[in-house]
Amino acid sequence: MEPIAEVARALDLDPARLEPYGVYKAKVSPAALDGREARGRLILVSAITPTPAGEGKTTCSIGLAQGLAANGVRTAVALREPSLGPYLGMKGGGTGGGKSQVVPADDVNLHFTGDIHAVATAHNLLAALVDNHLHHGNQLGLDSRRVLWRRVLDMNDRALRGIVIGLGGHREGVPRETGFDIAAASEVMAILCLADGISDLKQRLGRIVVGYRPDGSAVAARDLNAVGAMAALLKEAVKPNLVQTSEGVPAFVHGGPFANIAHGTNSIAATRMALAYADAVVTEAGFAFELGAEKFFDINCRYGGFAPCCTVLVATLRALKMHGGVPLAHIQEPDPAAVAHGLANLEKHVENIRKFEQRCVVAINHFPSDTDEEIAIVEEHCDVLGLEAVVAKPFSDGGEGCRALAETVWAVARRSRPHFKALYDWGAPIEKKILTVAAEMYGAEAVDYQLRARRDRDQLEKLGYGGLPVCIAKTQQSLSDNPALLGRPKDFLVTVREIQLAAGAGYVVPITGEILRMPGLPAHPLAEHFDLSENGEIVFHDS
Repeated sequence: MEPIAEVARALDLDPARLEPYGVYKAKVSPAALDGREARGRLILVSAITPTPAGEGKTTCSIGLAQGLAANGVRTAVALREPSLGPYLGMKGGGTGGGKSQVVPADDVNLHFTGDIHAVATAHNLLAALVDNHLHHGNQLGLDSRRVLWRRVLDMNDRALRGIVIGLGGHREGVPRETGFDIAAASEVMAILCLADGISDLKQRLGRIVVGYRPDGSAVAARDLNAVGAMAALLKEAVKPNLVQTSEGVPAFVHGGPFANIAHGTNSIAATRMALAYADAVVTEAGFAFELGAEKFFDINCRYGGFAPCCTVLVATLRALKMHGGVPLAHIQEPDPAAVAHGLANLEKHVENIRKFEQRCVVAINHFPSDTDEEIAIVEEHCDVLGLEAVVAKPFSDGGEGCRALAETVWAVARRSRPHFKALYDWGAPIEKKILTVAAEMYGAEAVDYQLRARRDRDQLEKLGYGGLPVCIAKTQQSLSDNPALLGRPKDFLVTVREIQLAAGAGYVVPITGEILRMPGLPAHPLAEHFDLSENGEIVFHDS
């Protein structure tokens, strides 16, 4: 690894604008943007519907950035911060893999610069202030049965999904039901990622709705005088983090919302910082295109005022075989027929990309079990669709394994202007926006609303929140809201259980299917394999 000051110099970023966290990590002062306009071309990386293990989208994003740099393009990558819960649970780290990683990987995956801790602390301060207000007379008239603001923890813990607090008598507070979400699902995390500076951050924090009075009127964080302290706790977290890839490419890693329960992209501040200093900026949206990328365009780009010049769709033969009907235990076995059958999933994602008027390149993320025959099937199908498909080997070969992909993507990005077509009008009714996303992105026939969802919809529109975009919470394992429906499902309904309000973030969250905002740990979590050596190094034991 290069000292972080040298990484900054590679972008002509003055090291005096850095606030180092040791030798290899730094915060970047917002003053680094003073007087600088965006110079770079933004490249979005998304994926087809993934297997449970993921398809290496982050590894491909880092490999692509390294490939661009190897081809002589001044490049930066902008990524989300990993969350501790999935890292110690089932998913593992969020820093890429093999020869295409963000480093120092252990630091980034474990605590990093403390951003997620700051988000959780600010969030839980507001929760404490809510319960304190209820205990001390409740001057605002908040209905304790209609408090919306739960607590958060950066750990997968199913036992905390539903809890009762305030037990122990009059002096211990007001008993009520509540629960925990994972910190990545916090509205404060979304606000951190979408805010345009300190002033906008404070305005958004103030708009957070913590609950309702008996008459249905909203109580906000500003009513509890919480904004100043919450902003103070986020003082350092608002600054983008600068690290590097395993080949020394500058990496802005900042913000960590999940795409299945939030908007799933890194911070606007980090993307703008990268665009101000690099000619090419590679960013990714969480999970598959119909989840993270849809939200990237309809929420992130519209609040941030930027647009990609090209979208890269990551596909793997193992995922195509899964969508072609092969059980997960056998997806590494050669099966050309299943690959061909699974291409319907890829085709749907390509259709979705084109609905945003984006140019698309397909990246075939190579695995050792892939055969030439299977690869040829994907390449030929993409050719029929009018697309270029390029085999990439970011894990095994780093930037060198992505040079061909980088050449193709850069050729497309250089001749394309930053542009996208919005999927829907923010001013449309909530129900119409949900239907548009469900029908256009997922392929649903209709949307079914449970009783609570209908009540939520009516109340939100009555209170004036109908003009916000929708951030649909949905399983990442299927184009539908049913994880068992693989491939390209048709003639299905999307069921909306409830609609939550994120007034500070600036969107509403329809909850579909059985999606949860607090994951659980598997029977044997990855945490069982971690250790700390005598010389202070983090080690991972395979058994």
